[in-house]
Amino acid sequence: MKHRAQILAYSGTFVALIAAGSWISIPLPLIPITLQTLFVLLSGIVMKRYAVIPVALYILLGAMSLPVFHNGTAGLGVLLSPTGGFLVGFIPAALITGLAYEYEAPKYRAAGLIIATFAIYLFGVAWLAFSASLSLIEAILIGVVPFIVGDVVKVFAAYTIGRRVT
Repeated sequence: MKHRAQILAYSGTFVALIAAGSWISIPLPLIPITLQTLFVLLSGIVMKRYAVIPVALYILLGAMSLPVFHNGTAGLGVLLSPTGGFLVGFIPAALITGLAYEYEAPKYRAAGLIIATFAIYLFGVAWLAFSASLSLIEAILIGVVPFIVGDVVKVFAAYTIGRRVT
């Protein structure tokens, strides 16, 4: 019973943190830089494989028009917009991070964070290319290149925080 209560409490906390992270953003022309991904990664670190729950709830709440996406946007239109793939990519990213953090070895944990970030890119770039009729190279130049430095910082921050909390 304690385990379920923990999952419930952590889920509420991480839904709130991911939503709050969506308001902390640096606007770029198409896709803003936000702290959402940091909190998605941290949910995997703390909740392990169960991190899928708050991340999926976050996506569901946004799809139901609660203003939880970047800068208060909401609705299915956001998920179907060119940025929607990045949001959907949060779900596998949380799972990948969570599974990696079920192992004690730092190399698995670091690799999990990196692969999780690539999963977000994979879903995001694929949807960006499809929805905006871009070539794969154009989608990578728009949806990955401007974010690499920030995502490296977020991965490093998540790993550092994870060493303290796990």
